[in-house]
Amino acid sequence: MTPFELTRRQQEIMDAIRGFTGEHGYPPTVRDIGKAVGLTSSSTVHAHLANLEKLGLLRRDPTKPRAMELVDRATRGVKGFVSGPGLPVVGHVAAGSPTVAEELIEDHVEVPQQAGGRDGQFVLRVRGDSMIDAGILDGDLVVVAEAKEARDGEIVVALVGEDSEATVKRFFKEGKKVRLEAENKAYKPIITDQVQLVGRVVGLMRDVR
Repeated sequence: MTPFELTRRQQEIMDAIRGFTGEHGYPPTVRDIGKAVGLTSSSTVHAHLANLEKLGLLRRDPTKPRAMELVDRATRGVKGFVSGPGLPVVGHVAAGSPTVAEELIEDHVEVPQQAGGRDGQFVLRVRGDSMIDAGILDGDLVVVAEAKEARDGEIVVALVGEDSEATVKRFFKEGKKVRLEAENKAYKPIITDQVQLVGRVVGLMRDVR
């Protein structure tokens, strides 16, 4: 596939679609996209979306306002995207004793839709055994959809404390604080008001070799 280059505006629109979908769990409207990238004309947004469709980077249903989906595999030949399959593997995340998650892409992995590939933006590798009763083992890859909020009981990636240590836990609100609960009776819950959500875990992959 011959590489081609996105315009700055096309890149901004793709980032807006990906970010909105990750945060809200559903795609944006044309108005949402325009607001995110600073375009007041809906016809201009429509024109950019049509061009992204022609490039094979976007699928839309014109009969539905929110029916749009980025075609990530088509970005392999686009400058600014890694020319390999799948989602980026970013740093590490602790399940147990928290470890700082470095904002560093280590690799890329192809993620099937049934394993969270449709909704995830990146992948983090788990260290520790605090989530084993949820089926998340040491060394597993968790697929993460970026989000700033979560519902009680959801498994999240969160940055905890003044040092912003990252961990995978179940999320619960406790008044003005948050309880991050392990899925292993050997670990006590973390109750804190110093927490920043990175995202929701939407899938899991395991190397069985």
